[in-house]
Amino acid sequence: MTEKEKMLNGDFYDSRDVELIKIYHKARKLLKLYNNLDSELTQEKASILNDLLQFKGNGVWVEAPFFCDYGENISIGENTFVNTNCIFLDNNKITIGKNGLIAPYVQIYTAIHPLKASERIIKTPNTRYLTAAKPVFIGDNVWIGGNSVILPSVTIGNNVTIGAGSIVTKDIPDNVLAFGNPCRVIKKLE
Repeated sequence: MTEKEKMLNGDFYDSRDVELIKIYHKARKLLKLYNNLDSELTQEKASILNDLLQFKGNGVWVEAPFFCDYGENISIGENTFVNTNCIFLDNNKITIGKNGLIAPYVQIYTAIHPLKASERIIKTPNTRYLTAAKPVFIGDNVWIGGNSVILPSVTIGNNVTIGAGSIVTKDIPDNVLAFGNPCRVIKKLE
């Protein structure tokens, strides 16, 4: 298995692998271009997102600056709006459905590390710590409030509103309002 295959499989992998570093540098170049383009250059911005992301549906709007690790593990459904200063650490798949609203400073993480330092810290030629990654799935028609953090392995259902400043540590079912630290369901939305 390649290090990239291990990463996407949720296994521990070498984050300094040559193939992964190449993808990382490609993403950095595209992000630099994207984040520095004039806001009126919408065709050019759309073209860069098409090169960066695994999938970008029609009508997707991503405000600059935007940050990610690889880009190619991110899929964003049609008519979804991603506001300014979002960080998507896509060491594994990040899938966002259609008609989403992602507020400023939302962070989506997929990378995980062993909790105990004695298990996390290693000495190899390329890396000094163990890393694995788990996917994040966000359904259709979801609004995630500003400064929220979505942790690895979380699924957020359809028609969900996540309140600002939430730390989403566990799955959230369809049709609910949820917020807090940790994020929890507050009420059903019908």
